[in-house]
Amino acid sequence: MPGPTDSPSPGGDGLIVVLGIGNLLWADEGFGVRCVEALDQRWTFAPHVRLIDGGTQGQYLLHHVQDARKLLIFDAIDYGLEPGAIKLIENDDVPRFMGARKLSLHQTGFQEVLSLAALTDAYPEQVLLIGCQPEQLEDYGGSLRPRIWRAMEDALSLGIEALRRWGAEPQPRTAHPPGRATVTAPTLALAACEGGRAAAEGPGRIGDERFPAPAASGAR
Repeated sequence: MPGPTDSPSPGGDGLIVVLGIGNLLWADEGFGVRCVEALDQRWTFAPHVRLIDGGTQGQYLLHHVQDARKLLIFDAIDYGLEPGAIKLIENDDVPRFMGARKLSLHQTGFQEVLSLAALTDAYPEQVLLIGCQPEQLEDYGGSLRPRIWRAMEDALSLGIEALRRWGAEPQPRTAHPPGRATVTAPTLALAACEGGRAAAEGPGRIGDERFPAPAASGAR
């Protein structure tokens, strides 16, 4: 892949972008967004670190990738492994895994983002994908499954380790400043989603009455 853009960016080591991608409305597909949200809630970072809820924005994320000297991605990836398995992919291998066994349209879009960044000679010099094998995707409005929540803690530890190596200067938060903007939209933040969820009728609860069922489940 081409080297990073020569345009200036904050910090002596260049801009570090931490990107969580996925769809919060489809159970385990929200893994990446919940990871970057948890980092934002629990840690502070150096000024040259940018945390982004990429959701399903696809090509609208191109400028973030082009700006990055180092790029950390969290996402639910179908590796064909046991649910909850965490796998790290680096550098030139990342686009291949993003497009190998697509869970939804957002992965097609982000694979194109990486290709466009390379074509414009603005590809990060280091890319790390921390992916989690999902368990359940066909649960519109549903939460991450318990084993995916547990796996998220391992993914966050690996992410902090990488960010520390990259010079992101992670420090545990002691408190949230009042009125502070959050990475995730308030209506989709963890507290709002989980706090308003109806009591489960059983371990196989599917759906959330706050989210009307979509016309076609494949349009993710």
